[in-house]
Amino acid sequence: MEQKDIPPVLVTGATGRVGRIVVDQLLDAGVPVRALTHRPEAAATLPAKAEVFIGDLTVPESLGPALQGAGAVFLVWTAPPQTAAAVVERLAAHVRRVVFLSSPHRTPHPFFQQPNPMAALHADIERLIAGTGLESTILRPGMFASNTLAWWAPAIRAGEVVRWPHGAAETAPVDDRDVAAVAARTLCRDGYVGGDYVLTGPESLTQATQVDVIGDALGRRIAFEEMTPDEFRRLSEGAVPGSVVDMLLAAWSAAVGRPAYITTAVADILGTAPRAFRQWAADHATAFTEAP
Repeated sequence: MEQKDIPPVLVTGATGRVGRIVVDQLLDAGVPVRALTHRPEAAATLPAKAEVFIGDLTVPESLGPALQGAGAVFLVWTAPPQTAAAVVERLAAHVRRVVFLSSPHRTPHPFFQQPNPMAALHADIERLIAGTGLESTILRPGMFASNTLAWWAPAIRAGEVVRWPHGAAETAPVDDRDVAAVAARTLCRDGYVGGDYVLTGPESLTQATQVDVIGDALGRRIAFEEMTPDEFRRLSEGAVPGSVVDMLLAAWSAAVGRPAYITTAVADILGTAPRAFRQWAADHATAFTEAP
């Protein structure tokens, strides 16, 4: 039952792949939720128990109503960097705690050490948060298992060969549900202030093996074919920023021939092992067979 004396938690990016699950997790724990979205039509996808606010990170003053009386914020930065300082300043004026979904840019593994504009933005926001005196927790998910939906699902649905660069690159895909569960736990329970957690899946798998695992979930073999980096750049042109393409190619190249970086953070916080990629693939098999 919802506890009325608990101040509400504001979830930014509330309709995103992690934020949407955080909303459910907090509501299930009896925590009042304020769900922030910049698209009014998206409100219909949110639970009736969530209080929906329309706001935009690019317009810091639009956050005022959602922040008034809130106790904590789950911050997912989905905007250009220009308003980051003003948004963090506004958060600090209204709430006590922030859990920030960042990236593993401090992690001592070559995969995470490539030049990355998003990681640079995350580092700047972390510095802004640290300068406010907010009680903060930093979450650093590695490669999301759900990235494979954008990367490989179109070819798999069409029954085609999956062509991809650096098939031997190893990552430890983390399930969005585990990231969301960690976020919810650190938002509504004490003991995590000042925490800085790299969140990974439990096993190191090459990209080619990940395609095989998806094939196992579908009950059929999916052919994998190595693509050259230059071809990947050509095919990504116009769809993905060049800086992101360069970062991905450099990261995958650096990850060839060495196991992925794996932590126990998910298990340490939740008390249960993180979901394996095989479980994620089985649970999302229809996403590889049906049009989104």
